[in-house]
Amino acid sequence: MNAITSGDVIPYEEYERQREAFRAKIIALKQRRRISIGPLITVVFENRETLQFQIQEMIRAERIIDPVKVQDELDVYNALLPQQNELSATLLIEITDEAKVKEKLDQFMGLDHGEKVAITAGGEEAFGEFEGGRSHETKISAVHFVRFRPTVSMKGTIADLTRPVAIRVNHGGYHQTVPVPGSMREEWLADLGC
Repeated sequence: MNAITSGDVIPYEEYERQREAFRAKIIALKQRRRISIGPLITVVFENRETLQFQIQEMIRAERIIDPVKVQDELDVYNALLPQQNELSATLLIEITDEAKVKEKLDQFMGLDHGEKVAITAGGEEAFGEFEGGRSHETKISAVHFVRFRPTVSMKGTIADLTRPVAIRVNHGGYHQTVPVPGSMREEWLADLGC
């Protein structure tokens, strides 16, 4: 995917006028790109539009007008764009009980190491590769950035809506597998350039 440039960024004042329509469009898009894997993990597959929205929202929230700071935001979010033949996602560990956040998050220590999250298609698995720096020996973040690189044959299975495709998390006591709906598979195929 092509990087998002400063020329793609809607100026702050103009974005304020367009925000509701832009936001409604992205909410609808994200519904096609969001999947819950059991009760505690949600994955949102990112593309150029979802990431541009994040940039616009950061610029709005922080009232960024300095071109250098805008470029800093572009650099951060462009790093999350899926590259050729890959899918890029934000993985969220969603804990709503404030009193149990640390206890529940601790159960996910090590999720970001090894083969714990995978897309399965046609008897093959594409394991999630987590961006580093989101955990250490005593703490794990609730937000992670993950890349998946499906094989050519997996892409064929993803495109064939008569064949099952799933995404799973297998970590500690958390074992969840869910089927991937056709609408999400269509989004994946667009991301993969199929």
